[in-house]
Amino acid sequence: MIAAMSLLHTTVGTIGVASAGWDHAATPILFLHGVGSTKEVWRPQLAHFGAHRPAYAIDYPGYGESEFRAAATLDDFADAALAALDALGIEQAHICGLSLGGVVAIALHHRAAARCASLILADTFAAHPDGPGIFQRSIDASRTMTMADLAAARAPLLLGSAATDGMRAVVIQTMASINPDAFRLGAAAVWLADQRGRAAAINVPTLVLVGEEDRITPPALSAELAAMIVGAQLETIAKAGHLINLEKPDEYNRLVDRFLSEMPATIEG
Repeated sequence: MIAAMSLLHTTVGTIGVASAGWDHAATPILFLHGVGSTKEVWRPQLAHFGAHRPAYAIDYPGYGESEFRAAATLDDFADAALAALDALGIEQAHICGLSLGGVVAIALHHRAAARCASLILADTFAAHPDGPGIFQRSIDASRTMTMADLAAARAPLLLGSAATDGMRAVVIQTMASINPDAFRLGAAAVWLADQRGRAAAINVPTLVLVGEEDRITPPALSAELAAMIVGAQLETIAKAGHLINLEKPDEYNRLVDRFLSEMPATIEG
């Protein structure tokens, strides 16, 4: 299934969205990207999940096709996701975020728990022990390098041992396209976040996924996050780095499918 691209006109500005499977009746799924990505990285998931349910991926403010919002914060990113759900007429969805997307998903649940049928949190955390340091290095690099050069330097850290040259090219091309000002806002949103209290308050079914070889958010951080959330499931994907949805799409999709198949009938309708 080929994803359709469109613009949503919302209460917080224009938001770029990719969608598939809009004619299905199952609970929708919303994908939230990382700090160095856009909605484009979710194409393998839109094609897979769109075969059975409405599937959407959005750009954060200033990313991809979304309208830039000066000084946008983590909670502003969460509000943008909620505004996109409103514009799409979706009352409740499975919220699936990777890295920054997982951080945004936790913030979204904090702001509107009833909108979350479940959370799927990949390669992410509640608080990163080296967050301020990574933030400062990211800001410095974004001011002294082009986004293309930054992407080329960062790609080896993002990907695991099974990544192909084609995957590296996609990662570099996507990151190179990001507005540096938006990237800096995204870096603050993810690396300076401390949501341990918010994570402990999560009260919906939650799946935590992590790549075995993730060097950006190591598996120990995912284990720590899962331990904070009552009833959370934790799964590790072998030979994968930080971008598990791209590196191991079949395994990633299978684990998410299994998790969604366990949802109560009241959620899936």
